[in-house]
Amino acid sequence: MFASVCGMSVEGLTAQSVRVEVDISNGLPAFDIVGLASIAVKEAKNRVRSALKNSGFQFPLQRITVNLAPADLRKEGSGLDLPIAVGVLAAMKEIDDSVLKKYVFVGELSLEGFLRSVPGVLTMAVGMKNSQAEWTQSEKPVLIVPAENLAEARLVPELESASVLNLSELVRILKRGGKFSVEPAAKQKSSKDRMPIDWLDIRGQEQAKRSLEIAAAGGHNLIMVGPPGSGKTMLARAFAGILPPLTPEESLEVTQLYGLAGLFQGEGQLISSRPFRSPHHTATVAGIIGGGQKLRPGELSLANHGVLFLDELPEFSREVREALRQPLEDRKLLLIRLRGREEFPARVSVISAMNPCPCGFLGDQRKPCSCTPQQINHYRGKVSGPLLDRFDLQLEVPRLSYEELKQRENTETSKTVQERVIKARERQWRRFHSSRTNAEMTGRETKEICRLDQIGEALLKKVFDKSYFSARAHDRILRVARTIADMAESQEIKVEHLAESLQYRALDRESFG
Repeated sequence: MFASVCGMSVEGLTAQSVRVEVDISNGLPAFDIVGLASIAVKEAKNRVRSALKNSGFQFPLQRITVNLAPADLRKEGSGLDLPIAVGVLAAMKEIDDSVLKKYVFVGELSLEGFLRSVPGVLTMAVGMKNSQAEWTQSEKPVLIVPAENLAEARLVPELESASVLNLSELVRILKRGGKFSVEPAAKQKSSKDRMPIDWLDIRGQEQAKRSLEIAAAGGHNLIMVGPPGSGKTMLARAFAGILPPLTPEESLEVTQLYGLAGLFQGEGQLISSRPFRSPHHTATVAGIIGGGQKLRPGELSLANHGVLFLDELPEFSREVREALRQPLEDRKLLLIRLRGREEFPARVSVISAMNPCPCGFLGDQRKPCSCTPQQINHYRGKVSGPLLDRFDLQLEVPRLSYEELKQRENTETSKTVQERVIKARERQWRRFHSSRTNAEMTGRETKEICRLDQIGEALLKKVFDKSYFSARAHDRILRVARTIADMAESQEIKVEHLAESLQYRALDRESFG
């Protein structure tokens, strides 16, 4: 007795169709699962056996062999419980084989036979939608998922999806026909503003606000150095509020990543606000970069199309700091492990903050620094030159005076600044014919798009030779200058745009290693 059922497995941001083949033959009772299955998948035989018995079905006392094809693809997670159970029932002739061709089954089974949610359903739905060109109109299958995942599956309207509460209900519908009665919960209104700090709340720090606006307009990375209490964290949190809204494509990608990480709440809506991730400095490399046995995304990828705020940057472990160098350059992250490789997106603006010294008061005009030169050099040396080089804008954030703290002159809201940022980005989108920003320009594009006049070339050469800038710093200075020109609605990079860009590379490179 043989049956074949379609399920799905997720590896990173890729969904793969899995053909669950079940054969029941005479012999000593056994239940074997083959096809490069992980431990969670192999444990499905115990869940399936109990779920069938508690759902009113007789479990066959025969030799059961389940093959998960293709056999060279590693299968992870508990989402194959449901197709394995349906395959066993079909091999027992409890369900007609011809009916199963219309469906793709995904879900974990409890010992009572109820369906439990699994991560990555949105990725599976997107994968099925992208492969619909292979099917005729009459062969498009219906995705069957647990009730908790139904709202997530229906975020892809091109795909038909349905749900049941338990295994016995599913079998009854497959045998006798009828409609799937489970509907997703009513959509909840998502919070419009997860970042309560408005641009209007920031006192003083005009240069810092200007640099943050430039970083938002061009998608640049930024590092702030200043004493404790100068407003670095507040500025970083306000930064998220001036970024443009997510495009539909970006929103779908962000929601997929959150679904894989198990952070999507299933409200039946795509994530509409840009992510803001602020991990603690004790986070591990796997927590920031991603990884683990299932190669799940870390904080860097969860901040995709948004902001990754690294407060107290020198306090992060050396492994974490240096692991950020490659994704900050390439805007993507390739994880290679013994069990496979996976690429995660990292189109993120990294905002970092740190003190100038261990006590935090180096250079403060009101409070003297108590650190020795050796302590200062050791502290600043934690941020290596190659890592610092990858921050397009580097600025000092001084302590506010009492008068600056009490001033009421700022009348700009985050909405006003966001409108200017959107206008600057629209110029970039037209230039690149995509949603890319100036920070994502290649070296060749930088050479073609960021050309300087004779005066600008002379200024850049003078500063470049004096400050011993690297080739990477040279390109990043030009990209920031191009962003400043876009904000000024200028077709050419003028000398004043270049001069402003150069002042954001003013941190003492020697003291940073």
